[in-house]
Amino acid sequence: MRLSTIMTYVVGVGLVVLGVTMAKTNPSQAEYEEYAMQRLTKYLKSDVCKKTPKMLENLIKLDCDKLVDSASPQVRELIAGTTERQDFIIFSIYRTDLKLNSWLPSYTFESVGAFESFYTYSAEQQ
Repeated sequence: MRLSTIMTYVVGVGLVVLGVTMAKTNPSQAEYEEYAMQRLTKYLKSDVCKKTPKMLENLIKLDCDKLVDSASPQVRELIAGTTERQDFIIFSIYRTDLKLNSWLPSYTFESVGAFESFYTYSAEQQ
């Protein structure tokens, strides 16, 4: 056999192994929802809660971090209801459109799931 034929077979087998590995490690919708909830909760606590004036918190007897923690089930439902998954077998693309009402800004997030991980490549305020 010629070297080029052997290399072709090796590359072909390598691509098949890579494809099977990617298909087996393509994360599910539920895993994405957990990932998105953790990212959104972290953002709310680190950015939104830190910008809330302490006077406002004291006035209404509200701890922003505790409020975010207590709203986790509703956040999960919101993410589940506003996420669209495109499954390409070896990877998935997730698009989440968060819009609460017309008074608050809406956000669109796009992420790719592969190898049991998620990579958010677009986050835009609408």
